[in-house]
Amino acid sequence: MAIAILATKLMIPSPRTSVVNRSQLLALLQRGLDRRITLVAAPAGFGKTTLLSTWLHQTSHAKAWLTLDQRDNDPLRWLSYLVAALQTIEPTLGQSVQQALQAAQPAPSEQLLVSLINEIHRIKQPMLLVLDDYHVIENQAVDDMLNFLLEHMPNSMHLVLATREDPQIPLARLRARGQLNELRVADLRFNLAESSEFLNTVMGLHLPDQAIAKLETRTEGWVAGLQLAALSLQGQHDPNSFIETFSGQHQFILDYLLSEVLHQQTPAIQAFLLQTSILERMTGPLCDAVLNQTNSQSILAQIDQAHLFIVALDQQRAWYRYHQLFSDLLRQRLAQQLTQQELVALHQRASHWYQQHDLVLEAFQHATLAHDYQRAEELMIQMPLHANGFVSAMLNWLASLPNTVLDQQPSLWVRYAAILLVMGQTSGVEAKLQAAERGLEQQPNNEYTRDLSGQIAAARTTIALTQYQIETIIGQAQRAFAYLHPHNLPFRATANWALAYAYQVRGERHNTKLALSQAIELSQQANDTFTLILASIGMGQLQESNLELYRAAATYRHVLQLAGEQPQQIIYEAQLGLARISYQWNDLAAAEQHAQQSLQLALQYEQGIDRFILCELMLAQIKLAHNDLAGAKRLLDQTEQLARQHNFNQRFAEIAHLRIQLLLRETKLSNAKQLATSHQLAFCQAQSALAQAQPAAAIAILTPLQQQAQANNWPDQLVQACCLLALAYVAQGQNAQAIEWLKQALPLAEANQLIRTLLDYGPAMQQLLQLAQTHSLHSSLIDQALPLFNHSSSIKPQAKQVERLSEREIEVLQQIAAGYTDREIGERLYLSIYTVKVHARNIYAKLEVTNRTQAVARARSLGILPQT
Repeated sequence: MAIAILATKLMIPSPRTSVVNRSQLLALLQRGLDRRITLVAAPAGFGKTTLLSTWLHQTSHAKAWLTLDQRDNDPLRWLSYLVAALQTIEPTLGQSVQQALQAAQPAPSEQLLVSLINEIHRIKQPMLLVLDDYHVIENQAVDDMLNFLLEHMPNSMHLVLATREDPQIPLARLRARGQLNELRVADLRFNLAESSEFLNTVMGLHLPDQAIAKLETRTEGWVAGLQLAALSLQGQHDPNSFIETFSGQHQFILDYLLSEVLHQQTPAIQAFLLQTSILERMTGPLCDAVLNQTNSQSILAQIDQAHLFIVALDQQRAWYRYHQLFSDLLRQRLAQQLTQQELVALHQRASHWYQQHDLVLEAFQHATLAHDYQRAEELMIQMPLHANGFVSAMLNWLASLPNTVLDQQPSLWVRYAAILLVMGQTSGVEAKLQAAERGLEQQPNNEYTRDLSGQIAAARTTIALTQYQIETIIGQAQRAFAYLHPHNLPFRATANWALAYAYQVRGERHNTKLALSQAIELSQQANDTFTLILASIGMGQLQESNLELYRAAATYRHVLQLAGEQPQQIIYEAQLGLARISYQWNDLAAAEQHAQQSLQLALQYEQGIDRFILCELMLAQIKLAHNDLAGAKRLLDQTEQLARQHNFNQRFAEIAHLRIQLLLRETKLSNAKQLATSHQLAFCQAQSALAQAQPAAAIAILTPLQQQAQANNWPDQLVQACCLLALAYVAQGQNAQAIEWLKQALPLAEANQLIRTLLDYGPAMQQLLQLAQTHSLHSSLIDQALPLFNHSSSIKPQAKQVERLSEREIEVLQQIAAGYTDREIGERLYLSIYTVKVHARNIYAKLEVTNRTQAVARARSLGILPQT
C-alpha cells in the first residue's frame, strides 16, 4: 500500500530575514562537503535547523530535506520519505523503488537501497541530503538502513544529520577515516559577540556589554534561553534588575519567562497559542477545525512574525510547529485554564479532522487525549498490530488507563493482552485475560461477548505455546473455534497456528499441515502479516522435517520478505531455519551468519523466554563442524548453565543431544552413553553403542525407530535410522545388509543435499561410502561428500585466534571498561539486564576469559579497546 507523503516534511525551512551572522559555522559546513557526512548534534534550542536552512539557501549544491518524526521508525515509511526527499532534486530518482514499496510484499530494504544508490550514482551533480530531528529514530532497522546508505552512497552525495543525540552509526570509524564533519554544542553555543548581535540587532534590545555578558554566561550560550530572555526583556522598565535576578533552575526560569511572554500578548493571541498547543503540527484548516474559526492562517503568520517560538515548515509558510519546550509549557498552562470538557472538545475536533484526512494514528492519539474510549477503540482496530509506531501508541494509551475503565470495556483488556503477545511479552498477559473474563460476566451473552471469549481462548493458545503446554493449546484452540465469530479471521488464524505447533510436537504431521494451511489462508484474507509470518515459519519447519529443504528455504526467505526490515523477534525462527539448512548443505559461513542474526533477534524477547538457546546450540554445532572442540564446549557449557539457571527444562534434551556429539568426538564414550540414557535419546543411545563397538545393541535400538519412521512417513528420522543401521551392520561385517540400508537413505539424502548428515558420522561413514563405491553404489552425494571428510578432519581448532566481536558486543565491552554495572549498561544502551549479561557472557567466551577485568585486559592487548 502506498504511503501518503506529507509535503511539508520535505520543505527546507525558510531562513528568517534577521538572524545572527554565523559565518564561521557556515564555513565549517561548507568545508565539510569533502567528507561523507556532517553531524550537527546538540540539545533542543541550539539553532541546528536554523543554521542548516541558512546554509542550504546559500550553497549552490542540489539539496534535499527531510524532517523526521516518530512514525518514521517504520523502515518502509522511512525509505518512502527518503525517496520522496531525493525526488525534490530529481523527480525521476527512485521511481522503481517507489513502485517496489507499493507492492503487497516489498523486497528487502537492502535490495531497495542498492537500487536507489545505483540511481543516485547516475546523477553526477553534487547533492546534499539533510535528515532533521534524527533523534526520533529508535528502530535499529532504520539505523541499519542509514548505515548501509552511508557506507555505499556515491562521492557526489553528502549526508547531513541534525539530532539531539548521537545516532547509531560508526562515528569512531568515520572519524578515523576522515569522513566525518561534526558540529556540537561547543560549536553551536553563542559566544559573547553573537549573543550581543542576537539581543541587540535581531531582538531589538539596547543592552550594555556587561548585561549581555551576564545573560550569555547564565544561559551558557543556549540560543533558546537567550530568546526567552530577550522576549521577556521587551517592555521591561528595569532590564538591569531583571538580568540580575535571572538565575535558578532551568525549568523554573522557563516557567517564569514564558509566563512573562504570554502576558504581553493580546487575549486573542494567548488563547490561540494555548489551544493550538495540543497539535504537533499546525496549518490554517486544522486550526480552524479545532478552534471553530476561519482566520487561523493569518494568526499563524502574525505569531511567526512576532518570533513566538514557531517554526515554518515550508517556504509557503502554510505549516508550522511550536518549539518543543514552548509547546510543553503552553500545554501545562492550557490544562490549568480550560475545563476538562473544553479540553476534550479540542481533542475531539482534532481527531475528526485527522480521520477525515486519513491520518489514523493522529486521530487515535487525539481520541485518547479526549478520553473518548469508544472512538479510540474503533480507531485502534484500524491500526495494524505489527507496525511499530502504532503498537507503541496503543500500548502507551492502554497502560495509562485505570483498571476501572478497562473493566467496563473488557475488549480493551483483550486488545491489551493481544498487543503484548505480538511484542513477544507474556508476563502479565494471563492476568489481563482474567480481568477481561470478569468484565464479561457483567455483560449480556450475545454474539459480541462470545467472540471476545473466543479471542481470550486464542490468546491463551499463544501463552500455552510459549510454555510448551500441548494439551492446553489443543483445548484452548477448540474453545476459540467454538466461540469466535466466523468473520474473526485474525484470531482464528492465530488459534490454527498454535494448534499446528501442538500437532507437530505430537508427531501428527498431516494435521500440522492442515492447521498451518488454514492459518496461512485466514491470515492472508485478513491481511494479518504478523500471523502470516508465524504460520509460514511453521510451514517451513514442517517442510524441514519432511526433508523438503529447498521448499523450506524458499519459505523462510519469503518470511524475511514479508517482515521487511522491521526488527520483529518472531523472524528469528526463519533465520534459524536457514542456518540449519545452510548447515546441512555444508555452507558453514552462511549457517553461522544466519545463526548470529537469529540470536540477535531472539535476545530481544523478555527474560524467561528460551528462544536464544536453540540459536546458541546451532553456533556450537558449527564450531563442532569446524573441529573446534574447545570452542564448542565453551559455548555449550555457558548455554547449559544459563538454561539451568532459568529452568528452561524443555531445552535440556536438545542441549544433551549436542553434548553427546561432543563427548563422542572427545572419545568420552561412557559419559556419552550415560547422558543418552538419562535423557532417553534413542538415536544418541545407538550412536554411543556403535562408538563402544556394540553394533548388535545399536541394531536393537534402531530397528523399531526405523519401523516407526517408515510407518508414520517421517523422512528425517528415516534417513537417520537407515544411516545408523548401515553403520551398525558394516561394523558386524555384514556389508551387503549395510549397503541395502544405505540405499534406503541415499535417495532422500541426495534429493536434499544432506551433506553434513553424512560428514557428521565421521570416519566410519567415510569407510562405508568407500565400500559402497566398490559395490557399484554410485551417487553424486557420495562423490561430493567423500573428499570433504579429509578436508573436514584436517581443520585445526582456532583457539589461539579471537572470534570477532559484534558491534553491539564491542559497545557493551566499552561500557564494561568504563566501569558501569550491568544495570547502568542496560540503561545507557537501552537493553535489559538479561540481554547485557548474555552479551557479556558471549564476550568472555570469545576472548577466552572468565570475568570483566580479564576481558578488558585481553581486549586492550588485542587492540579491540585502546590502551590506557
